Amino acid sequence: MVSNDRSELRWGVEQRLEFIEFRLFWEGHVNRSDVMTQFGLSVNQASSDLSRYIGLAPQNMDYDRSLRTYVRQPGFRPVFDKLDAGRYLAQLRSVAEGILDQDDCWIAGLPAYDSAPTPARGVDPATLRSVVDAIRRSEAIEVQYQSLSNPEPRWRWIAPHAIAFDGFRWHARAFCVTDEVFKDFLLSRILDIRASRASDVLPENDQDWHTFATLEIGPHPALSETQAKVIALDYGMKGGKAEIRVRRALLYYALRRLGLDTDPAARKPQDQQIVLLNHIEVQRRDERVVE
Repeated sequence: MVSNDRSELRWGVEQRLEFIEFRLFWEGHVNRSDVMTQFGLSVNQASSDLSRYIGLAPQNMDYDRSLRTYVRQPGFRPVFDKLDAGRYLAQLRSVAEGILDQDDCWIAGLPAYDSAPTPARGVDPATLRSVVDAIRRSEAIEVQYQSLSNPEPRWRWIAPHAIAFDGFRWHARAFCVTDEVFKDFLLSRILDIRASRASDVLPENDQDWHTFATLEIGPHPALSETQAKVIALDYGMKGGKAEIRVRRALLYYALRRLGLDTDPAARKPQDQQIVLLNHIEVQRRDERVVE
């Protein structure tokens, strides 16, 4: 007997039901062959998943005999909380950048798409694996690192505890044993790793990583009322502002990516578009330690 209780679902079954709901919501229809192809299931398994989903949400889809497929119904209400635009667009971007194969994408009818190219960052897979292993095992690793502040690469011990993305490049957030401070180390600048050892560095001591700041942004004051309304829509602002929560360790990168790291008067209002409303408070927190 098929259970209709979400709390009893195994992870694999729940993922397949999420796929059914994804196709229903974004494509308007789903059939047995869709589930079979995506997950490599038998006819009976795919039929069971469709029956299970109907049991969870009978108002969401109905079988159209002429089209030979299940179609979305007007009373559709999502069962799973994962039908946001961000997930859909993230899949599009992943396919566009070659991160995700089209066969692995849940979107059936891919619209025309592309993305502005960014320079490839040379992160060596073996380097990334060593850093991730060190994080998992709470170890320090000896790395040969090329920083901008030194003409030649140097060997140093670091104890990584997290991975971070600044919008363009990937970093290892780590304690630098040489300088006795937590820093950001670009993965692409790690040239070699030759040793590892146990580390007694506690990740919770990285206060900048565990402390958050809130950026309050609003439309540039020199924009017209109509222009300001457009910018408010772009950034999901309410009451003339939006709040962005960011780790203090990533604050520098967030400000730079949003174009808030310079004087707003240095650019045309139409180019700058947004300003930082709580710049005095944020300025006190914007301290970056990076190699």
